[in-house]
Amino acid sequence: MDLDPQEVLLRGVAVLEPVLTPHGFVFRLKGNGKGSGGHFAFGEFSRENRILELHFRHSLGLVTYHIGNWALNHETYLRYLGKWQQHKYPGFSDDPLEAFRDLVHDIEAFCEDFLSGSGEKFCMFAQEHARNPDRFKGLEVS
Repeated sequence: MDLDPQEVLLRGVAVLEPVLTPHGFVFRLKGNGKGSGGHFAFGEFSRENRILELHFRHSLGLVTYHIGNWALNHETYLRYLGKWQQHKYPGFSDDPLEAFRDLVHDIEAFCEDFLSGSGEKFCMFAQEHARNPDRFKGLEVS
Protein backbone atom coordinates (compact mmCIF):
# COMPACT_ATOMS: atom_id res chain seq x y z
CA MET A 1 0.00 0.00 0.00
CA ASP A 2 1.48 3.36 -1.06
CA LEU A 3 0.55 5.94 1.57
CA ASP A 4 0.50 9.68 1.04
CA PRO A 5 2.54 10.84 4.07
CA GLN A 6 0.82 14.22 4.28
CA GLU A 7 -2.63 12.63 4.22
CA VAL A 8 -1.69 10.10 6.91
CA LEU A 9 -0.01 12.77 9.04
CA LEU A 10 -3.14 14.92 8.90
CA ARG A 11 -5.31 11.92 9.80
CA GLY A 12 -2.95 11.26 12.71
CA VAL A 13 -3.22 14.89 13.76
CA ALA A 14 -6.98 14.35 14.07
CA VAL A 15 -6.21 11.51 16.52
CA LEU A 16 -3.94 13.79 18.59
CA GLU A 17 -6.12 16.92 18.56
CA PRO A 18 -8.55 15.83 21.33
CA VAL A 19 -5.58 15.57 23.71
CA LEU A 20 -3.61 18.64 22.63
CA THR A 21 -6.21 21.20 21.51
CA PRO A 22 -7.88 21.55 24.95
CA HIS A 23 -4.47 22.67 26.26
CA GLY A 24 -4.15 25.37 23.60
CA PHE A 25 -1.97 23.51 21.10
CA VAL A 26 -2.54 24.27 17.41
CA PHE A 27 -1.22 22.15 14.55
CA ARG A 28 0.64 23.54 11.55
CA LEU A 29 1.84 21.47 8.63
CA LYS A 30 5.45 22.58 8.15
CA GLY A 31 6.36 20.78 4.95
CA ASN A 32 6.51 17.69 2.79
CA GLY A 33 8.71 16.38 0.04
CA LYS A 34 10.72 13.46 -1.21
CA GLY A 35 14.10 12.38 0.07
CA SER A 36 16.30 9.36 -0.39
CA GLY A 37 13.95 7.35 1.86
CA GLY A 38 10.81 8.34 -0.01
CA HIS A 39 8.04 10.85 0.49
CA PHE A 40 7.63 12.51 3.90
CA ALA A 41 5.62 15.15 5.73
CA PHE A 42 6.18 16.97 8.98
CA GLY A 43 4.44 19.44 11.21
CA GLU A 44 4.06 20.58 14.76
CA PHE A 45 1.58 21.28 17.48
CA SER A 46 2.55 24.50 19.23
CA ARG A 47 1.46 26.63 22.15
CA GLU A 48 3.49 29.61 23.31
CA ASN A 49 7.04 28.26 23.79
CA ARG A 50 6.05 24.57 23.50
CA ILE A 51 6.21 22.45 20.37
CA LEU A 52 5.42 18.81 19.67
CA GLU A 53 7.22 18.06 16.40
CA LEU A 54 6.00 15.12 14.27
CA HIS A 55 7.57 13.49 11.21
CA PHE A 56 5.89 10.88 9.02
CA ARG A 57 7.47 8.86 6.21
CA HIS A 58 6.27 5.25 6.12
CA SER A 59 5.13 5.56 9.72
CA LEU A 60 5.21 8.11 12.50
CA GLY A 61 8.90 8.57 13.07
CA LEU A 62 10.61 11.40 14.85
CA VAL A 63 8.55 12.78 17.74
CA THR A 64 10.30 15.62 19.57
CA TYR A 65 9.10 17.79 22.43
CA HIS A 66 10.38 21.36 22.79
CA ILE A 67 10.02 23.91 25.55
CA GLY A 68 11.88 27.10 24.74
CA ASN A 69 15.38 26.12 23.63
CA TRP A 70 15.17 22.68 25.25
CA ALA A 71 14.24 19.54 23.31
CA LEU A 72 13.93 15.82 23.94
CA ASN A 73 12.79 13.04 21.65
CA HIS A 74 9.95 10.84 22.84
CA GLU A 75 12.06 7.91 23.97
CA THR A 76 14.53 10.07 25.89
CA TYR A 77 11.75 12.02 27.59
CA LEU A 78 10.03 8.82 28.73
CA ARG A 79 13.34 7.34 29.90
CA TYR A 80 13.98 10.38 32.09
CA LEU A 81 10.45 10.05 33.46
CA GLY A 82 11.18 6.40 34.29
CA LYS A 83 8.24 5.34 32.10
CA TRP A 84 9.92 3.86 29.03
CA GLN A 85 9.05 0.31 30.04
CA GLN A 86 5.37 1.33 29.99
CA HIS A 87 5.40 3.13 26.63
CA LYS A 88 3.09 2.27 23.74
CA TYR A 89 4.73 4.48 21.08
CA PRO A 90 6.49 3.28 19.02
CA GLY A 91 4.59 0.06 18.62
CA PHE A 92 4.53 -2.57 15.92
CA SER A 93 1.32 -2.21 13.92
CA ASP A 94 0.66 -2.31 10.20
CA ASP A 95 -1.94 0.44 10.73
CA PRO A 96 -0.09 3.78 10.47
CA LEU A 97 -2.73 5.50 12.62
CA GLU A 98 -2.08 3.09 15.48
CA ALA A 99 1.21 4.92 16.13
CA PHE A 100 -0.73 8.13 16.71
CA ARG A 101 -3.12 6.34 19.06
CA ASP A 102 -0.12 4.91 20.92
CA LEU A 103 1.40 8.38 21.17
CA VAL A 104 -1.89 9.70 22.60
CA HIS A 105 -1.65 7.05 25.32
CA ASP A 106 1.90 8.05 26.23
CA ILE A 107 1.16 11.78 26.24
CA GLU A 108 -1.93 11.36 28.42
CA ALA A 109 -0.28 8.88 30.77
CA PHE A 110 3.18 10.40 31.18
CA CYS A 111 3.65 13.87 29.65
CA GLU A 112 1.53 16.08 31.91
CA ASP A 113 4.47 18.41 32.64
CA PHE A 114 4.84 19.12 28.91
CA LEU A 115 1.13 19.18 28.17
CA SER A 116 -0.19 21.36 30.97
CA GLY A 117 2.39 21.65 33.72
CA SER A 118 5.09 24.19 34.43
CA GLY A 119 7.60 22.43 32.17
CA GLU A 120 10.17 22.63 34.96
CA LYS A 121 10.78 18.88 35.10
CA PHE A 122 11.02 18.66 31.29
CA CYS A 123 13.60 21.47 31.18
CA MET A 124 15.58 19.85 33.98
CA PHE A 125 15.67 16.57 32.02
CA ALA A 126 16.69 18.37 28.82
CA GLN A 127 19.50 20.19 30.63
CA GLU A 128 20.73 16.92 32.12
CA HIS A 129 20.58 15.32 28.69
CA ALA A 130 22.60 18.19 27.20
CA ARG A 131 25.27 17.54 29.85
CA ASN A 132 25.19 13.76 29.32
CA PRO A 133 23.77 12.92 25.86
CA ASP A 134 25.05 9.32 26.06
CA ARG A 135 23.16 8.49 29.26
CA PHE A 136 20.77 6.06 27.54
CA LYS A 137 23.07 4.84 24.72
CA GLY A 138 23.10 1.08 24.41
CA LEU A 139 19.80 0.55 26.18
CA GLU A 140 17.17 -1.54 24.45
CA VAL A 141 14.64 0.35 22.37
CA SER A 142 11.58 -1.65 23.39
